Amino acid sequence: MPRNEPPLRSVRQDPDAPVLARDTWPATLAPITQLLDNGLELGPVTVFVGENGAGKSTLVEAIAGAYGMGPEGGSTGSRHTTRRSESTIADHLRLSRGLGAGRGGFFLRAETMHGFFTYLEDNPGGSDPVFHERSHGESFLDLVAARSRYPGLWILDEPESALSFTGALALLRDLQDILDAGGSQVILSTHSPILASLPGAVIYEVGPWGYRPCDWDDLDLVRDWRSFLEAPERYLRHLL
Repeated sequence: MPRNEPPLRSVRQDPDAPVLARDTWPATLAPITQLLDNGLELGPVTVFVGENGAGKSTLVEAIAGAYGMGPEGGSTGSRHTTRRSESTIADHLRLSRGLGAGRGGFFLRAETMHGFFTYLEDNPGGSDPVFHERSHGESFLDLVAARSRYPGLWILDEPESALSFTGALALLRDLQDILDAGGSQVILSTHSPILASLPGAVIYEVGPWGYRPCDWDDLDLVRDWRSFLEAPERYLRHLL
């Protein structure tokens, strides 16, 4: 197997699927319309950043679903679910997979991890810890560590919601270790400038325009954090 071949080369609209009306959610979101109209080429690391509601989570959730991952998180083939909230966009996508690459993968969706941990506790297997007995951040890092020995497609949706500054750095290191081992690929949606700095990442800024490539230093996310940390009193004066 070619160790450097990514599991997923590209995502585009499936020409054999019914056309999704552009006035129907989630095609009303500019990034989803762009994905359907133009497709998306993927390298070893792809990072999406943007404001709440921009569509980045819908984007990565759709790719995870099309790849065969459970919409509430888990490995390829997972069907754990509590309350269906995902869009049907995955049914309209066609994936181009890497030649000879593995088909395994894992989807870490921050907002549904509590239910996923309960599922794992009710269906024990392997040597997983009892995640509910760990802190929120520790459980995220433990989960990545427990699955890191399996190469494949890693999709993470806003994992920083559980992590401290040092926790985000630890996850960054873990993801780099996974990539260095070969046979894996990362797609990440984040508000964290730390996670967005993953070496080798192609970064897309997501907004009303859709998604567009952007250097880390030029991200609104990075500029806003720098500006706040340099003079927090300036922001607080306008807010309070």
